[in-house]
Amino acid sequence: MKIRNFIAQFEAWANPGWQEKWDNCGWQIEPGVLDESVGVLVCLTPTLAVMEEAIALKAQGSPVNLIFAHHPLIFGALKSVKRGDPIGEMVHLAMAHGIGVYSAHTNFDQVADGTADVLAQLLALQNCEPVEATQDGLGYGRVGMLEPALTLEQLLAKIQDQLNPPELLYSPAVDLQQRIERVAVLGGSGAGYIGAVCKTGAQVYLTADCKFHQFQEARDRNLILIDSGHYASERPACAKLVERFQQQGIAWAQLSQRDEDFRYFRVQDEPRS
Repeated sequence: MKIRNFIAQFEAWANPGWQEKWDNCGWQIEPGVLDESVGVLVCLTPTLAVMEEAIALKAQGSPVNLIFAHHPLIFGALKSVKRGDPIGEMVHLAMAHGIGVYSAHTNFDQVADGTADVLAQLLALQNCEPVEATQDGLGYGRVGMLEPALTLEQLLAKIQDQLNPPELLYSPAVDLQQRIERVAVLGGSGAGYIGAVCKTGAQVYLTADCKFHQFQEARDRNLILIDSGHYASERPACAKLVERFQQQGIAWAQLSQRDEDFRYFRVQDEPRS
């Protein structure tokens, strides 16, 4: 399949016209590869590390010519492109090696099997619906039922097992054995949807990038807020994209091994006896 047909097929499913006004979905760098057979490296964030990975794979004989990312490379007005700057280096390397960069961000968040749906699937939520609908049953976040219900302690363990975050933050709970039946999820920075989540009747909300006062707000609204970190909450959707592309007959589609969380957590030493 040629890259132009591959992108057209994707955009028929996740229309970039659905993106938020502040977003920048679609082609970030197109170095003249539209009529080549697609070889796609999928990542969460298009960084120089991922570009170097793609170049190395290409040098080893892999037919990679497209980096397909969730996060855009370019946000806001780009006033200059210079060697030595991260974006300038990405543009230089993309053009020099014939590797395009394409991003699907808030359009991919809304669709079936997008970032929120993948989280809901990992937790086996049933009868899901959007937290905030945008059109025809699509929208941001998902809320659904745990069947069977889990205790909060069991749910936290399941999230840790499925997402493997380096740190799992959650609201103080009076009782870890309380039954949890209704859960909302939204990958990435979803604290701005706390009000919408509360209207759904969810007992727990799994998202990322939550601040101190947002934990306070959730507590005051009787909502248990769980923050698994941005990377952990969205990386599974990238893996799902690879599966989707392979099922569509793409001969070479691979998940990046150089994607980064950008954060390290120091494990506190056990107190000495």
